[in-house]
Amino acid sequence: MRTKHEVIEDALKGYLRSSKQSKKEILDRLEKVTHMQRKSIIRRLRVLQLRKDGYDWQDHRGRPVYYTPDVVAALHEVWLTSHELCAERLHPILGEYVDVLIRDNMWNHSDEATGKLRKMSLGTMKGFTQSFDKVISGGGRCMTKPSSLKEVIPVRRGPWDNPPPGYGEVDTVAHCGNTLEGEFVWTVQYSDISLLWCFLEAQMGRGGKETLDSIKAMVKRSPHRIQGLDPDSGGEFINWATKDWSVEEKIELTRIRPGMKNDHGRIEQKNDKNVRKWAGYIRIDTEERLATLKEMYKVLEVYINHFLPSMKCIEKIRYNISHSSRKYDDAKTPYQRFMEHPDMDKDAKKKMLEFHQTLNPKVIHDRLLILRKKLFVGAKFTRNDI
Repeated sequence: MRTKHEVIEDALKGYLRSSKQSKKEILDRLEKVTHMQRKSIIRRLRVLQLRKDGYDWQDHRGRPVYYTPDVVAALHEVWLTSHELCAERLHPILGEYVDVLIRDNMWNHSDEATGKLRKMSLGTMKGFTQSFDKVISGGGRCMTKPSSLKEVIPVRRGPWDNPPPGYGEVDTVAHCGNTLEGEFVWTVQYSDISLLWCFLEAQMGRGGKETLDSIKAMVKRSPHRIQGLDPDSGGEFINWATKDWSVEEKIELTRIRPGMKNDHGRIEQKNDKNVRKWAGYIRIDTEERLATLKEMYKVLEVYINHFLPSMKCIEKIRYNISHSSRKYDDAKTPYQRFMEHPDMDKDAKKKMLEFHQTLNPKVIHDRLLILRKKLFVGAKFTRNDI
């Protein structure tokens, strides 16, 4: 359109000096060149004729821009603090992020920009966040092998039917780089189905004892009693030590069908968002790097459970074999779901509220970035002795 306007502007002087018949010929020529309507060309010539020389004219068609660059900059800061959350998850918790940053004198944006940011709709926020530059991650490998104890552990069939807090999926993530040779670090992750509460533990190797120790540590620091574990069919979970411990602690132990990742849809998605997005795909096979990863997970657990909202699928409608739709609830943090759940103990809620009021998402996120940078310094994708 700018080029078309330049063509019309070049013809303006000749058009103004021409006779009626010559103007008709000029308009015919401009119609063929610009492919614009005749009346549009005439209106454009009129606008150009009335402009004064030496004045910087700019077209401002349509209504004025409401979300100016200062508002977008404020949104970008909150988006980075949330570690690049999608708009659907960021929109419900944006106000809390802003309130905490203002409380701790870490918010350097004007009152006008803050007010506009608070009133921003989900659709507008989605448009802005989709334009922000994002970190692109790679892919991983599956190393789950079925255990010989699978006949003893029952298989959980079908989707979860709104279980109470305490029932969750557990899985492991390998930090092997691009080779499976030698010993390397694994992450054990637990995700509660009802509250979406997350636990993360790092361990050297994937032995049954090490994995059971990681699960015991999760159970010990859980704000509510864990009642059921649902791992895959890997030998690190399906073994006699874990089976005997679950019976002793009265924890229901089930497993998914071998090779059926959709049975573990929640934890499989969290493996990417909670583990890969932070630890990446580097090889971690030293005690020093393992210690850094453990330190990062302590901070990351708090960040995920208190400041990263998630949505739960509450209804799935299948229209035919290939078409279906899903309905999700409002995005909430695990902390919000914990505080709103009627089965949670009042004293536990009081302690959780007191702890939550001491947290700042930006401070936690900055600490995570420092630890992640430390984790990646000198990292490789192959064994150190290759």
